[in-house]
Amino acid sequence: MDKIHPLKKIVELQKKGIPAGIYSACSANELVLEACMERAMKDSDYVLIEATANQVNQYGGYTGMKPVDFSRFVYSIAEKVKFPDDKIILGGDHLGPLTWKGLPAEKAMEEAKELIRQFVYAGFTKIHIDTSMHLGDDDKAKKLETTVIAERGAVLAKAAEKAFEELAASNPHALHPVYVIGSEVPIPGGSQGEEEQLQVTSPDDFRETVNLFREEFYRNNLDSAWENVIAIVVQPGVEFGDDSIHEYDRNAAEELCKELKNYPSLVFEGHSTDYQTPEALKEMVEDGIAVLKVGPALTFALREALFALNHIENELLKGRNGIELSNFIEVLDETMVNKPENWIKHYHGNDEKLRLSRKYSFSDRSRYYLPLPEVQQALDRLMRNLKTVDIPLSLISQYMPVQYDRIRSGLLGKDPESLAKDRVINCIDQYLYGTKP
Repeated sequence: MDKIHPLKKIVELQKKGIPAGIYSACSANELVLEACMERAMKDSDYVLIEATANQVNQYGGYTGMKPVDFSRFVYSIAEKVKFPDDKIILGGDHLGPLTWKGLPAEKAMEEAKELIRQFVYAGFTKIHIDTSMHLGDDDKAKKLETTVIAERGAVLAKAAEKAFEELAASNPHALHPVYVIGSEVPIPGGSQGEEEQLQVTSPDDFRETVNLFREEFYRNNLDSAWENVIAIVVQPGVEFGDDSIHEYDRNAAEELCKELKNYPSLVFEGHSTDYQTPEALKEMVEDGIAVLKVGPALTFALREALFALNHIENELLKGRNGIELSNFIEVLDETMVNKPENWIKHYHGNDEKLRLSRKYSFSDRSRYYLPLPEVQQALDRLMRNLKTVDIPLSLISQYMPVQYDRIRSGLLGKDPESLAKDRVINCIDQYLYGTKP
């Protein structure tokens, strides 16, 4: 008997009228992923962890990891926190020619096929096929036709199916991947400008996407692959920018969500759901947006915690003999100023506005800098310094009031790593409120 993919069970519940969903952690940060697993363990839940094509690809992406490396990385964290392997769902996000969109279509698609092959082969079982971007020899003056997007999508689905066949030959227990398709895709990592107009996907566009993709899958003898398409990425009207949040408005998304009821095997996947309120997340899941992607909000919460811990360190240890302070906040900003390539396109304004954005923007570009050696060194020193002292409750109350309450209730320890991870768990709990019926 084939094992049913856990995400298919969520679709089944949705279609029975039970508002079940799952959040997807789009992060490669170790502390964030530990927090996700530790929180899931409390409920014996699955964790869905996704890597984007920019983060992880056959050339290493910006994390330096290939799909197989990312898989090992996640399972090594699971081993560390004693999280069960069989509760991990790995996803590949925006898999397609995005990273190679400057190349001619034929070359870009060859790269994309290899990308998908490596993801499937490494055991990723949720594959988001994204072919929504113009490629090198496409006419940029014209909107990319949905037929072209669907044709390219089917080509990548075929590569995924072939890779799974190879994988299943060597591992008969391998779980068949499920697919997510759709061309109404917000760019990875949040909007780049404050003035972008948000258009909720129209029911007509949604219908057209499903019909054209289905036709292309059938034309390529991918009937069984089509049965594993579980979700469509739409724009339900949520997004965030530097210091703005587009709140979910279920009235604006009503027609789109009504149309979903005509598709008995599909749910919606919502991207850029970061910073929505718990109530909005719950409404989204009730409306059929069953997969909620979150990334920057998780590292934003971690960054908040690390800044708070840095303030506590300064209060406790400044001027103490033999103690070298971490200067974490300063080191992070200095590194961002010296290596601007990961934030310069996203932050706009004068020097003062840029200074604030580097630290506090909702887009949280600081996540790209946390793994760098100089920042990691400062972070390690921060944690080491705080482990040498008993942090007074009064300081935790001052800088981390939510954690203070949890310590008082006996739910949390005072060590710096637990405090940092718990701040991330505050964000996760909002998603669990939204996704648990």
